[in-house]
Amino acid sequence: MEIRLLNNNYKRNEEFYRDFLEDKINSNDNYFSDKTVYISDAPDFPIYMGRGSEEKKKADFKEAFKVIADSYINTDRDIHLDELFWHSLLVTKKREYILEHYPIVSNSIKDFENIVIKNFDWQNYVYKCVLAVEYIEDLIEDPNEKEHYYDLILDNLDLYNYIIKYSIFRNAEFVIKILTIIDELNISKIMKAKIKDRPDLGDDARYGRRVIFELNKNYPVIMSPLLDTETLKKEVIKALSYYYNVASIINEVGYTLDQIKL
Repeated sequence: MEIRLLNNNYKRNEEFYRDFLEDKINSNDNYFSDKTVYISDAPDFPIYMGRGSEEKKKADFKEAFKVIADSYINTDRDIHLDELFWHSLLVTKKREYILEHYPIVSNSIKDFENIVIKNFDWQNYVYKCVLAVEYIEDLIEDPNEKEHYYDLILDNLDLYNYIIKYSIFRNAEFVIKILTIIDELNISKIMKAKIKDRPDLGDDARYGRRVIFELNKNYPVIMSPLLDTETLKKEVIKALSYYYNVASIINEVGYTLDQIKL
């Protein structure tokens, strides 16, 4: 399948938005550069999980993971991590799917930009899914274990979002290690919980976010992305201890205070 790549002037463009709604994008050569990308298949999948019940969001994420793993992730990395590729694909090949599943894009250009041509970064749902699939498919072989890690991402989505926000942590090994540690320590509920009585930390401070903040703050003195799982586990507990009483966690895993160096 040939995907014509857009020029760089399509964002914040009312005419482009109206032409998308009226199905005029493909017929206007002015919107396109002379570059194209060829992919073998481009199946539909959920591209936005910002609305609906938690069950619906989780189901949509899982469908996206599966479709991306079966198709898009097989393209070169400079394709499936390229913003221009995804925006071009969505506006030229997925218009009917988008209008059917996300009719809110017809309401305003703001909704269109938020769902269809949102910047391809940690706040973009396609980006979140592509990275998750890349990480898990690259490192995990057993299908059941893959499913387990996809579930861990969804159960710890707030933390996952915060991890991929930082470039130094945006790698498969670190993400898998952190998810493994959270699973082994059984601290998912703690990590996603809001920190109370700490107005100095902002309106929506959460334990997991502060753990990643502390690991980032200590870099490169402590090279968290390069640590083995056991050493990283101790650093996670130590970072969490700045905001949460970790005594029961330490006892559960059989560490001493000296081992954590609190």
